[in-house]
Amino acid sequence: MRAFYFCVGAACLFIALFDAFQTVILPRRATGRFRITHMYFVLTWWPWAQIAGRIKDSRKRETALSYYGPLSLILLIAIWATGLLFGFALLYASLRIPINDPSQAHPGFLSDLYLSGTTVFTLGIGDLTPHSPWARLLVVLESGIGLGFLALVIGYFPVLYGAFSRREVNISLLDARAGSPPTAAELMRRHAFSGGTEALNLLLVEWERWSAELLESHISYPLLCYFRSQHSNQSWIGALTAVLDICSLMIAGVQEHAARQAQLTFAIARHAVVDIAQIFSLTPVTDMEDRLPPERFEVLYNLLCQSGIRVCRDGDSMERLRKMRSLYEGYSVALSRHLRMPLPPWVADHPHKDNWLSVAKVRAEAEAAPAENVNLNIAPILITDEEHHIF
Repeated sequence: MRAFYFCVGAACLFIALFDAFQTVILPRRATGRFRITHMYFVLTWWPWAQIAGRIKDSRKRETALSYYGPLSLILLIAIWATGLLFGFALLYASLRIPINDPSQAHPGFLSDLYLSGTTVFTLGIGDLTPHSPWARLLVVLESGIGLGFLALVIGYFPVLYGAFSRREVNISLLDARAGSPPTAAELMRRHAFSGGTEALNLLLVEWERWSAELLESHISYPLLCYFRSQHSNQSWIGALTAVLDICSLMIAGVQEHAARQAQLTFAIARHAVVDIAQIFSLTPVTDMEDRLPPERFEVLYNLLCQSGIRVCRDGDSMERLRKMRSLYEGYSVALSRHLRMPLPPWVADHPHKDNWLSVAKVRAEAEAAPAENVNLNIAPILITDEEHHIF
């Protein structure tokens, strides 16, 4: 029995410490079906998503889903701490360490568990006293691991939430440029002004870097994938897919736009969506509904033409776009279904009601007013908005 306790205790310690090392410290994707983190997400996400999916109100449903990421972080830390607690307690029990416990005449496993708890959390109460050199060595080792574990947890939160904050900044900025949710048609329409081509290329440069940062952070910390945006009509997978849509459109069927930057952004964005899908062992979906059927394709191209954007109207333009879409849409849909984050359409079915409508309304009223009644103090503000391509 002592050998059994020792083997189980050593296994608990190794699994907990190694899993925490892979999840928090190791700067690469950790693999293995028997990792605590992997098993935790497999066993908890599906029932959580199913229960939250029964909520009819969309805002309450999104709120319920948003709780999963932060709660998972807390519960994972609790699981690792529990592994350390029981691991050292089993080691104490296996060595039959003589312990001075004033509350019990014959200390048992509960005393070992209490000693382990006060040591790993560095309480230093001192009401239990081990009397052997091996016991004192284990107590010192456990207290050192406990201090390191607390430091690891304290350092983990800022890194995780810092990566989350950087991810959300560009998603929020995309709201003014592509609507809520972001669509390729709306992004092109809002850049159909003099100088819009340069502004769009600059935007794609920013999203090329954003995609690279997303790839690095979400592979190192897969838990970030479950963290949802503040607004229910925004998500990281929706924004990433919208950027892939606009790059595909520029490469396959839009004239007078430099396709080189679109190709670079498309390459890293597709790399991100494919690698993140592989984290969850997801394969590209083949039985999905067509996001851009022929009738919607015509609506998209008519909208672009009405906005003054020159498009390729040859017979192969739709086929070229379909081939570009086939490179990433299967992975995007797989992630969308797994994470319960809807993908944006190519063309919005209704007028966009994004967070910038109040600013757009003021601008429209100013433009509609007679020239002699326009307050000259408004001009600098309007010019600034135009330079930032808000409209």
